[in-house]
Amino acid sequence: MKPINSCDTFVVLPTATANGQMIFGKNSDRPAGEVQEIVFNSRQRFENDCKQKCTYIEIDSIPETYSVILSKPVWMWGAEMGSNEHGVCIGNEAIWNRLINDEKDLNKKLLGMDLVRLGLERSRTALEAMDVITKLLKDYGQGGPCSNTQMDFFYHNGFLIADPNEAWIIETVDSEYVAEKVSGKYRNISNCLSIGTKIDRISDGMKQLAIDSGLWNGNDEFDFAKIFTDNNHNDRTRYDAGKKFLDDYTKDNNFDIKKMMQILRDKTSGICRPCDDGMKNPTASSQVSALSSDLKQRPSVHWFTGTPDSEYSYYKPFIFHPKVRIASEKTRSMNCFPNVSIDDTQVDRRHYLYRKHEEFYSRLRNVDDDNLHQTLRQIENLCIDELEQMLKSGGYNNSENDESNEIDNLFSDSVESELRFYR
Repeated sequence: MKPINSCDTFVVLPTATANGQMIFGKNSDRPAGEVQEIVFNSRQRFENDCKQKCTYIEIDSIPETYSVILSKPVWMWGAEMGSNEHGVCIGNEAIWNRLINDEKDLNKKLLGMDLVRLGLERSRTALEAMDVITKLLKDYGQGGPCSNTQMDFFYHNGFLIADPNEAWIIETVDSEYVAEKVSGKYRNISNCLSIGTKIDRISDGMKQLAIDSGLWNGNDEFDFAKIFTDNNHNDRTRYDAGKKFLDDYTKDNNFDIKKMMQILRDKTSGICRPCDDGMKNPTASSQVSALSSDLKQRPSVHWFTGTPDSEYSYYKPFIFHPKVRIASEKTRSMNCFPNVSIDDTQVDRRHYLYRKHEEFYSRLRNVDDDNLHQTLRQIENLCIDELEQMLKSGGYNNSENDESNEIDNLFSDSVESELRFYR
């Protein structure tokens, strides 16, 4: 198949941020018209012999999963990106390499999006998440159509995993992988292989796979990207642009979530794409997370759009709290997995917020009258500033007995605020 450019994921380490938090961000670019829902799943317990149903296959369950907030295509089990109660964030990227094969890679196994969700549900740290993902990759493999409307859309996966203290990159070929611990101030990934010779973890079979495939002689330095990159599918434009943004915005070590949102809204680089970009995948949803190392003093905050085209969308905050039971009914589709068959492409999978944003989208993009767009941005900035002030003043209580509903209803209240704007 012809690869489709999609997704960019970023992380800035605490040493380069304004308040010493790890900042994660991702744009999820998906086939036109695909809807992403924002869903909260609380902890779940499983019996020993219970199986976990993923998008295409079942795998062994674990005794208990962690709470997660996910941005996920409505037709699948897995997620494009998300966070868990311990401050772990994961985003995946479609990557192409010299060993991708139509016949082999269309076999239904775990999707990269399944691995994102499984990593979040089963880990307390970025390192644990990496272990979860790489073990599942080895045990079950990756493969299958990555769209329910484009059945020849498939790829191998790269992952950016972050927690409040460290971040890792994983890039895969079949069931093998290399991993790099992020150093310096920042890191980003896109649809190209980016791990070269700085390899901090490598699967047992990776080097032998390169030898057996005739790609490496076993003696030269092992440069993963150089060995496995398919030069016919190696567009590094967005990767290079994202890296330049991060370099520019971290020079003063004062990076914050507004700067991450600014990167994720950039159209010139192609990092953000409009809904009517017919040649490439539009931006379907976006996430920015600020991860705190001491959750008792200050919670991690996760911002999601749940609507297409981040330039004309509103980032809404979510904070894990013992009383949270749902993100918002209005960002969840009634026709989501597994309620409706994956193969049913005629059903309307749009959630309520998606439909209202869709109705208002052309007005937000009106080049002759930018007032509506600027007003929406002002509402977002006010939300960011007020939440920051509340957290600085100690207005956060992580107790089950806390009577305040400001935190547990934070995301749904923000959704309602956005909907009022669309009326």
